[in-house]
Amino acid sequence: MAYYRSVGSIPPKRHTQHRTPDGGLYSEELMGEEGFSSDSSLLYHRGIPSAVVDAAPWEPADQSLSENRPLLPRHLRLHDLFPGEDWKGADVVTGRRLVLGNGDVRISYVAAGEAGPLYRNAIGDECVYVESGAATVETVFGALPARQGDYVILPRATTHRWLPQGEEPLRGYVIEANSHIAPPPRYLSRYGQLLEHAPYCERDLHGPTEPLLVDGTDVEVLVKHRGSARSSGGGVTGTRYVVPTHPFDVVGWDGHLYPYTFNVADFEPITGRVHQPPPVHQVFQGQNFVICNFVPRKVDYHPLAVPVPYYHANVDSDEVMFYCGGDYEARKGSGIGQGSISLHPGGHSHGPQPGAVERSLGAQYFDELAVMVDTFRPLELGEGGRACEDPAYAWSWAGRGPRR
Repeated sequence: MAYYRSVGSIPPKRHTQHRTPDGGLYSEELMGEEGFSSDSSLLYHRGIPSAVVDAAPWEPADQSLSENRPLLPRHLRLHDLFPGEDWKGADVVTGRRLVLGNGDVRISYVAAGEAGPLYRNAIGDECVYVESGAATVETVFGALPARQGDYVILPRATTHRWLPQGEEPLRGYVIEANSHIAPPPRYLSRYGQLLEHAPYCERDLHGPTEPLLVDGTDVEVLVKHRGSARSSGGGVTGTRYVVPTHPFDVVGWDGHLYPYTFNVADFEPITGRVHQPPPVHQVFQGQNFVICNFVPRKVDYHPLAVPVPYYHANVDSDEVMFYCGGDYEARKGSGIGQGSISLHPGGHSHGPQPGAVERSLGAQYFDELAVMVDTFRPLELGEGGRACEDPAYAWSWAGRGPRR
């Protein structure tokens, strides 16, 4: 995290006695990245954070992947994965459906109406983009309100649960890393402060403000972790623990590592006289992937500018675009709409749909909202991606399908 926070009751000096009102000792836990060599926080528990009284295997939803073969651009209609009122019986953790993935990142989609289980991801950080709806995300660090347009960043091994709010489904676009997720280094000073040229700053990041204390005994926690690469889960498996006291027993914590939210409306777009490349839209990154967002903005203002993207060959990356608001000019006529994903794989040139360039000339503003993930290793299709594909998309530039 880019800055220090302190919440609740902590001792004046780290690794010293911190006593309860009745004279006992709180349990100090260091939660840190990269061993002891990167960002961390110290948490003070009423119970013992390592205590368990039972454990059993838990299998997450289908994590299998299949090749993008033949190599094609793909259009996936994510809203089709939860038709009608199917969302009412789903929660954000066990209800998510894997859409795309590789060894660095897995992208899932969920529409949920049920409170979720206590859960932590021991493989990597999670970034959940809230497409619509609202929720409270309870964590060992405290509670976070989440609303439409929020990115919810959950560091690896953060115990948490999702509680949807309201009568509408909570729709989430889930990006699970095999690493940590953070702002791009070019936006940060050598000490970690967001710089003046960054499209957002620390004021836009919202972490927990007070402890969340919950009583309970013999509480279940689901943990997703690494498994055998030979298994049907493709190296992903899980364990169901029973812990003697509730994990939300932290009276205070401080440090630079904690969950937080960032709303896409607080991203200040970087524009220019001619079309700007995708890195100007970057918001976060992990190992071998980046996250960008395309927000409503003034577009290129050179008198001869072409506002929509030029055709480009993805030499080093697969490009995934999730369309979640407004009207995306470059994709008109392709069948893509709200809740769609386009996958444009490395080795395949792509760009605007036929007629989009001419229609865009003279435009001064684009009202579009999309979240993009670029990966630097090929993506494969998950169960959810295979279930909601539009088979006509690959032929939309040519205007006709394959010869058989």
